[in-house]
Amino acid sequence: MRRLQLTGLIAATFTPMRADGSLDLDRVGPVVDHLVRQRVKGLYVVGTTGEGVSLSGRERMAVAEAFVAAAARRLPVIIQVGHTSLGEARELAAHAQRIGADAISAISPWYFRPESMEILMQCMAEITAGAPELPFYYYHIPSFTGVQMDMVEFLRLAEKRLANFAGLKYTCPTIYEYQACLKLAEDRLDVLFGCDEMLLSALVVGARGAVGTTYNFAAPIYLHLIEAFERRDIAAASRYQAQSVAMVEVARRYRGRPGLKAMMKLIGVDCGPSRLPQVTVSDTELEAMRQELEAIGFFEWIRS
Repeated sequence: MRRLQLTGLIAATFTPMRADGSLDLDRVGPVVDHLVRQRVKGLYVVGTTGEGVSLSGRERMAVAEAFVAAAARRLPVIIQVGHTSLGEARELAAHAQRIGADAISAISPWYFRPESMEILMQCMAEITAGAPELPFYYYHIPSFTGVQMDMVEFLRLAEKRLANFAGLKYTCPTIYEYQACLKLAEDRLDVLFGCDEMLLSALVVGARGAVGTTYNFAAPIYLHLIEAFERRDIAAASRYQAQSVAMVEVARRYRGRPGLKAMMKLIGVDCGPSRLPQVTVSDTELEAMRQELEAIGFFEWIRS
């Protein structure tokens, strides 16, 4: 298994859709070209941002194929394969390996949830068996899955029991546990942070890579933040983090995740509507959101 050593900003990609909710894969190429220009370091496909759990298995495979083809080895592509059915997840993992993805990732089953760390480990072993040649990143997002387990213990066990285990996507605001995971992982594993609004806090405790939604349209803010942190200008880094918080607060007032997807349209990289049960931002809401973002300086921030 080839080690990726993921660092920097990794965009959790949106899945482009048409007005009727069907996939619009012709838009994937322009989206990837935009992200390359934004200087992100990788693509995390059909995760929460990509509405993976709202897509059929065939649709997820089609989206994965489109992103791998569009990336054309310019950026590593991580495919999220988690599913309520472990058999389906294993098939998605095998497909990701066949099409030349660089890694797989998976959330825990979330309807019938693992009742113990041992069961969670068995679930991940079943999934990763489908793609033994690809690095595997467990996706820890308890706010969605309801699976709240000790990730330090998970790292200890996974390193021993999952032959292709490469690390963790940690999407949870508990910085103390994230720091403990980093300490345990050292340079052997990637522990990627998944809360955009708290990136500075993660950098302080040692983060080297992050996966996030807002890196699709606001990467310049975070690149400035990282540069300021690296030159030890914490005041400047804090100002950039405050910009991140401000723009996310605007999106939250406009349906949350659908609002974030709508922001791609506002910067000229339209990814289409969201799929039910998420509700697409209306034209009226979109214009109101544009005005609010303009008022806080968002469009200047992302051009600077």
